[in-house]
Amino acid sequence: MRLLMIGRLNGELITASKIAMSRGAAVTQADGIAQGLAALRAKGADLIMIDVGLVIRDLVAALDAERIRTPVVACGVATDARAAVAAIQAGAKEYIPLPPDPELIAAVLEAVAADGRAFVWRDPAMERVVKLAEQVARAEASVLITGESGTGKEVLARHVHARSMRAAKPFVSVNCAAIPEALLESELFGHEKGAFTGAVARRIGRFEEAHGGTLLLDEISEMDVRLQSKLLRALQERVIDRVGGSAPVKVDIRVLATSNRNLAEEVRKGTFREDLFYRLNVVHLRLPALRERPADILELATHFSRKYAEVNGLPVRPLSRAAQTVMCENPWRGNVRELENTLHRAVLLASGPEIGPEAIMTPEGDTLAPPAGPAARAAQVAEAATRGLVGRTVAQVECDLILDTLDHCLGNRTHAAKILGISIRTLRNKLNEYMVAGLDVAEPGSARAAAAYG
Repeated sequence: MRLLMIGRLNGELITASKIAMSRGAAVTQADGIAQGLAALRAKGADLIMIDVGLVIRDLVAALDAERIRTPVVACGVATDARAAVAAIQAGAKEYIPLPPDPELIAAVLEAVAADGRAFVWRDPAMERVVKLAEQVARAEASVLITGESGTGKEVLARHVHARSMRAAKPFVSVNCAAIPEALLESELFGHEKGAFTGAVARRIGRFEEAHGGTLLLDEISEMDVRLQSKLLRALQERVIDRVGGSAPVKVDIRVLATSNRNLAEEVRKGTFREDLFYRLNVVHLRLPALRERPADILELATHFSRKYAEVNGLPVRPLSRAAQTVMCENPWRGNVRELENTLHRAVLLASGPEIGPEAIMTPEGDTLAPPAGPAARAAQVAEAATRGLVGRTVAQVECDLILDTLDHCLGNRTHAAKILGISIRTLRNKLNEYMVAGLDVAEPGSARAAAAYG
């Protein structure tokens, strides 16, 4: 945990700094906002604690302008309620009253370290993914995590980091889809002062921020193919070049990547470099959609209902049986992200001792009613299955069908070919193609370790 304290270390702030260091934080101090921004550009930070007497709005605006997403916590004397409210309105995430309470500071540090993303699962399909993730976590190999949008790919990546040898070092995430193409290179590799218009000072990139730890390249399939070559060099040689720089910079990182696309297919289309694909795809973790791990639905619903009750100062209420039925029979096309938002609304809208089905609503305000009977349920299942195919190529669907059938037959090629209605020669040719593309194929007598991931 890297903590940046902005403000003069007088008395109580010194105490807060010592408490943070006793809890394992590496503390950097800056007297003012300008010095704090310089420290962020040079070293990065996981959390900023700032004196409430400084202009917090200016700091938050500067962070937004430079795309620095470090959370800000304000500190001030306990009796200054007006300053606390102003700090939150200016963009601070929390307010810590001074003199500091050791347990409160510890709780804030722990919350930032966990990043608010609890990892919750129960379904056997998810259990297999987690076991494989934990098996490879302590290695240095790159890991590619795939799955539909909203399934929790970044959460799994953080879990891998937390179980790795680098857990005490930074975890830095870059969303390749959210950053404009023209800015992504400087975001990753940093830049020197004057490298381009607006580069008012040297700034380290995410590679340098993650030095010693883990770098997550989220939605890497969105990265322009021209930048992929520079990324490949960084992964191979562990050396980067800042934009506008003249000297290479060594970095020590482990790289994880996520994608909601089939990267092997992107390679065939020429939109993703084959050598980069193999560099990233040393270990492949494929997250199943929420509809494919039904035992997780109520487990997650219980977790989110408790979380948002506490966040909003409301009593923790259980889901009624009718509400549980609605939750279990919804297809959750948006996966865990949709379920989380739905439960947040339900906690706010519910009345009475339980969360009833009337509170389980869509963003448009429509109630998610349970199916009327077997026919309606069958129609819903068919609709969910159809939605699962939309946006996928015939080759992708065929690949999943063949590999899943082979898993069902425990790797028996002859039996799988009969079920699929194709010749054993055709099946073997297909399997050879998949293995060349880096996909896991069941060996005779066994199923893939990740057979139920997608």
